[in-house]
Amino acid sequence: MTEVDPVQSEHRGRGVIARYERFLPVSSETPIVSLGEGDTPLIFSPRLSAAVGRGCQVHIKYEGLNPTCSFKDRGMTVAVSKALEHKMVTVICASTGNTSAAAAAYAARAGIRCVVVLPAGKIASGKLLQAFAYGAKVVAIDGNFDDALRVVRAIGERSDFAIVNSINPDRIAGQMTAAFEIIDALGDAPDFHLLPLGNAGNITAYWAGYRQYHAAGNCRRLPAMIGFQAAGAAPVYYDRVIENPKTIASAIRIGNPASWKAAKSAVHDSRGAVDIVTDEEILAAQRWLATHEGIFVEPASAAPIAGLFKCCDPARKPIYPFTQIPESSTIVCTVTGHGLKDPEVMADCMIKLPPVAPNDEEVLKAIEI
Repeated sequence: MTEVDPVQSEHRGRGVIARYERFLPVSSETPIVSLGEGDTPLIFSPRLSAAVGRGCQVHIKYEGLNPTCSFKDRGMTVAVSKALEHKMVTVICASTGNTSAAAAAYAARAGIRCVVVLPAGKIASGKLLQAFAYGAKVVAIDGNFDDALRVVRAIGERSDFAIVNSINPDRIAGQMTAAFEIIDALGDAPDFHLLPLGNAGNITAYWAGYRQYHAAGNCRRLPAMIGFQAAGAAPVYYDRVIENPKTIASAIRIGNPASWKAAKSAVHDSRGAVDIVTDEEILAAQRWLATHEGIFVEPASAAPIAGLFKCCDPARKPIYPFTQIPESSTIVCTVTGHGLKDPEVMADCMIKLPPVAPNDEEVLKAIEI
């Protein structure tokens, strides 16, 4: 079979670099590695809008429809493209799952090696499967994500490895494009933006994207950034390192976020907030979003939905109560990954299906009609 250079191919797909090149750290010398990422839907949610009330509109930015089913693809297209520009032959990352899938896919696309360091036994099966499928070299360590990132930082000091975690500014640059898309879709920035808070790169990137588009005259306002952490993995909320973070939401099971300082600045400068939600609230929000809006997300992605419900209920003492926000406010919730990334947590929703006779009477009986 004839080898095709995916970087030079004219059929490489229209990704975020092609659309937003002038806002990104690329040039004519940068070999673009793309899988057609970005351009994910911004879905109006009538039921969440009704929950907030007073004419407010809630939209969901569904990042699970990126090529590897998470928001990480936005940053990875830029990070891997820049790694190629710098003649790197191996990228490396620590991961709770989504970064490993994106890094492995884009490295495969670029024709370079990918090494993934992850905490043993703590990665959702869908994400781990992706890393192997894309051909990454996966190394499991006896520790948590923060331990894995320390190892990756050390290895990244070598000249033959390019780190593609969000400590790499090229990752943050690529993830800014989600903010650009939201403004392009709405005609302005939202009043409030809710999202999960794990390693803190995404809230940092969104805020940087909003500010950059605002400076370019593409929007009139800037949103309040509101991040939600799982109660058992909430270092930013508690303002201390969590040595042993615990949550069902593996993507935000991080006790010492790499972008902690930048995230705190984003929250402060935007007059936003950081709050917590419990695992029970996260799982309830995950099921609610699937059954009421037809959007299936992984548990971490449900954190801002759980957070929105908390903000609407003064009895739960939210940090940022929505009972006080202006009428007709626009709210965006980013859901970062597809539900099939982490299917185990929904297994209890499945019931055994004893077969029935192949006739309409038995089928109607089974569905209780």
